[in-house]
Amino acid sequence: MENAPRAFRPRDRAWHPAAWFPDYKTSVYRSPRLPLVSLTATRSELTAPVFGHDLIRASDNDLLVNGRVDGDPIGPRIVLFGKVLDEEGRPVRNVLIELWQANAAGRYRHVNDSYLAPLDPNFWGVGRTLSEPDGSYRFRTIRPGPYPWRNRVNDWRPAHIHISLWGASLCQRLVSQIYFEGDPLLPLCPIYNSIPDPAARARLLAKLDMGESLPHDTLAWRFDIVLRGPRQTFFENKREGA
Repeated sequence: MENAPRAFRPRDRAWHPAAWFPDYKTSVYRSPRLPLVSLTATRSELTAPVFGHDLIRASDNDLLVNGRVDGDPIGPRIVLFGKVLDEEGRPVRNVLIELWQANAAGRYRHVNDSYLAPLDPNFWGVGRTLSEPDGSYRFRTIRPGPYPWRNRVNDWRPAHIHISLWGASLCQRLVSQIYFEGDPLLPLCPIYNSIPDPAARARLLAKLDMGESLPHDTLAWRFDIVLRGPRQTFFENKREGA
């Protein structure tokens, strides 16, 4: 029955990484020193503001095109696709999905990125789209490259894409990262491995889908996003069961 009460799922604290995780160096300084304080959401947080769907252009989900100046971006072309689902497997429509990423050389188009790899003048590395009535979404982009980061002596981030989901209003936001199944740097990444549960880590992996790949054009990677429940995608700013 649709209106039948659902079981309450208590928060599983083993699902989320500890705030203090020494292998991830900056967590030592950012982890809280005092007990957390729970705040009640205000009316403004629950009701507004909202984003305008008419601000999204047709090319915003095509990173091969939206930053082009005088040529195509450099690197392996990929399609990233999937569905946004609720805990019962039902599609969630009109979710604003944003992503940002490094280029094929592992460098972000950002003033604070000092990595010596070159910038790609034809690649912005940002895109957005709305989920369709069946919950589906799709991006065309370049597979990002790995890059070094100042954590330990020789730490490298695996190839990854940052993803953000907005709900009905701008105060409802979930943020995560998408990794690629089979990346040899995954076992070495302290951020990825700060998640203690192997099943939670696995839900951050995009999987190769040759059925959706375009011959002589792009490989396709599937990444379904589950918003709640025991199968939910791990989100950096959301505790399981919340």
